[in-house]
This record gives sequence, structure tokens and C-alpha cells, in this order.
Amino acid sequence: MIMTEADTQQIAKVLGKIPASIYIMTSHFEDHCHGVMVSWVQQVSFEPPMVMVSLAKGRHIVPLLHDSHGFALCQVAEGDKLTLKRFSKASDPNDDVFEGLDSFRAGTGSPILAKALSYMDCELVRHIDVDGDHDLYIGHVREAKVLNKGEPIVRLRDNGMKY
Repeated sequence: MIMTEADTQQIAKVLGKIPASIYIMTSHFEDHCHGVMVSWVQQVSFEPPMVMVSLAKGRHIVPLLHDSHGFALCQVAEGDKLTLKRFSKASDPNDDVFEGLDSFRAGTGSPILAKALSYMDCELVRHIDVDGDHDLYIGHVREAKVLNKGEPIVRLRDNGMKY
């Protein structure tokens, strides 16, 4: 099937209407920790409880995910621009992105941001390399807790072909 520019624009509009919440995905292995902002998170199973994260290929957190077999998702509160700024930019993998932030460790060893609305600590059960610019990481939720009151960021995009 040949796609026209009009077809692509319509697909982009429809994809942009899929609601997304913002999380900081964290992981830890040995003496390295890292965190990145992610917006494509979805529950994929009731029993056992599992979530899926779509992560851009080549992110610095990927080796930690594979080595540790675990990750955490910290839900960002509406209006928390400082957290968004810190974790949205690509950083050197040797930089401590958690420096100066109040955090603690979950069962997998992944850092949890104390000011997050909630968190899920997950055992990595599957990595799926899709033929696109993102890969899928599926985690079995082993621990979860609401930490703070507030509203999560929920956003819709005008164009589903870019953040």
C-alpha cells in the first residue's frame, strides 16, 4: 500500500490523540545509576501485573536495563518542570543525574524519586527489538506505591510522529 502525505498526516493526528503520562525510568547496576524521561508506558497484564515501556534505541540506560534485569518508573507530577528538564535531555552516562535529588532505592536497586507521585519497581521480563526507532521493555511490577498527592501529567500531541 502506498501512503500519501495526507495519509501520513492523518495517522500522525490520530496517534497524537493516544494519551500519555510522563515517567522517569530508572535503573541501577553495580555503581552506575541512570534515569530517562519516558512517555509511552502502558499496562499489559493483570496477572501477573506487567507494564510496557517504549524506549528510544541507543539511550544510555539500555545497558543498565540488560545487566540489572530491573527498572523503576517514577510518575512525574503536573508542573514539575525541574524534573522534566533534568531527565529529558541526553546526558553523559557517567554523570550522576540523581545528584542533589532526594531519592531512595526500590527492591531492584533502581532509584526512586521521593517527589514522584508514585512508582513501580519492575523486574525486566522481556525486551522486544522492534523494527523501528524504539524498543519495548516489559516489566513485572514487583513493588508499587503512591508517594505524594497531585495530578499526573497527561498529554495529547498534535502530531503523533514526534514527541
